[in-house]
Amino acid sequence: MAQESPRNSAAEIPVTSNGQLEDSHEHNFDKDLKRSLPVGLGLSETKITSHGFDGTKEGVVEAGPFPGGRTQQKSGPVVLADEVKNPAMEKLELVRKWSLNTYKCTRQIISEKLGRGSRTVDLELEAQIDILRDNKKKYENILKLAQTLSTQLFQMVHTQRQLGDAFADLSLKSLELHEEFGYNADTQKLLAKNGETLLGAINFFIASVNTLVNKTIEDTLLTVKQYESARIEYDAYRTDLEELNLGPRDANTLPKIEQSQQLFQVHKEKYDKMRNDVSVKLKFLEENKVKVLHNQLVLFHNAIAAYFAGNQKQLEQTLKQFHIKLKTPGADAPSWLEEQ
Repeated sequence: MAQESPRNSAAEIPVTSNGQLEDSHEHNFDKDLKRSLPVGLGLSETKITSHGFDGTKEGVVEAGPFPGGRTQQKSGPVVLADEVKNPAMEKLELVRKWSLNTYKCTRQIISEKLGRGSRTVDLELEAQIDILRDNKKKYENILKLAQTLSTQLFQMVHTQRQLGDAFADLSLKSLELHEEFGYNADTQKLLAKNGETLLGAINFFIASVNTLVNKTIEDTLLTVKQYESARIEYDAYRTDLEELNLGPRDANTLPKIEQSQQLFQVHKEKYDKMRNDVSVKLKFLEENKVKVLHNQLVLFHNAIAAYFAGNQKQLEQTLKQFHIKLKTPGADAPSWLEEQ
């Protein structure tokens, strides 16, 4: 009698002399196999390697790798590859860890809101964050008012241009009031031209402040949100470790304490890194903000002052100083390809 190949514990399936499986045993095996597979992993997804059946021997299905690394060519086990289980189990483990982390963080947030939980506070850093958020609201208000001013100035310039055209038309048709209509036409056209120049300066101011508020500052606040999330996770795992350390120390609790200590260390390092990232970004943001706002406030002041003083030369010089180019009235609008 031939020696059977070594194998792990497996379900043995009797076969008939012609190599056909008995129906009742096949049905029972399918049921057992389906129960043993992870959720979401069907038989159609399972890789089965078969080396054939010997008509006089029992076929063997193993749910693990064949020990010894060698298989017989004529008869041997049908191997259910073990590696197909790994992705499903890994996903299950990730979901479990995510759920546990979410639970811990939610519990920490609720405890803080109810005044029962302690939280880690960096007074200097959080003061800087509060100032940044407050300044962002104020800059957004300035931006909104500047946009309103731009809209109103645009409407006024449009009206002045139309009024200048109307005066010019009457100057040609009313000989007795030719000069009077002509003076007013020239004045309105000059005001409209200066208004367009001022409008260019205001729109440049708006674009620069908008970039500062909605891109630069917003990017920093995104890092702040990540820092705050890391802080909550750190405090959640710190609280867990403190509670375990207050309890008994025995063979059952020591492994839990050790695991909790490792998780606490991981989140502490993440929290320290995010705190450092926020500090660096706040420093660079402050330097950039001062530079940008200094230039834009000088532009805004000089342009407004020159406009209301009627100093056309100074107004045009202000735009040249800040390299602002006005769109020529009546020029063809760029195609959509040029705007990309």
